[in-house]
Amino acid sequence: MKIYTKKGDKGTTALFGGKRVYKDDVRVNCYGTFDEVNSTIGLLRVKLGVDHPWQPNFHRIQKDLMDMMSHLARPADCTKENKNPKPIDGAAFCEAWIDELEAGMTTASDYFLLPGGNEISALCHVVRTQMRRGERLLVTLQREEEVEDWIGAYINRLSDLFFILARAEMDKAGVAEEKWQLFLYKRKSNPAQ
Repeated sequence: MKIYTKKGDKGTTALFGGKRVYKDDVRVNCYGTFDEVNSTIGLLRVKLGVDHPWQPNFHRIQKDLMDMMSHLARPADCTKENKNPKPIDGAAFCEAWIDELEAGMTTASDYFLLPGGNEISALCHVVRTQMRRGERLLVTLQREEEVEDWIGAYINRLSDLFFILARAEMDKAGVAEEKWQLFLYKRKSNPAQ
């Protein structure tokens, strides 16, 4: 089977069920952004090396993203037989990993942080921001069509997770985080800061 079909030459693509939409359709933008996220996680995995302890969890996240993209590529009018009914408890998975990472860190932060520090931390921030862009597109899609609640919860937690992963990498490497400014609620309680 050839990779090219020539069917998309005029700016359309097929969703599950065969419906054709423009390639800038919000649904295509949404799952396309998560495809971008998945590719960046792939790059991050390469940079970490095969024996890094985060590899199994990243592998799971990549597979879960594929499942979510598959779900998002199914329009509401797609028959039930073509639906992916399997919810993934990704939010709880992320929360457990976040709690584990935070428990192992030597520093806490009450500041907004500048992304960077080292290559792994910076890549985690790239994933975080791509995830947030995908989440904004997901919200737009949710206003137009029904999307399973577990997808939004998982995506929201994934962006939180990659923020903590960036911080955990900095903590492990002994690299100081670059602080921007104190969180607003902290500034109100301590105006001297």
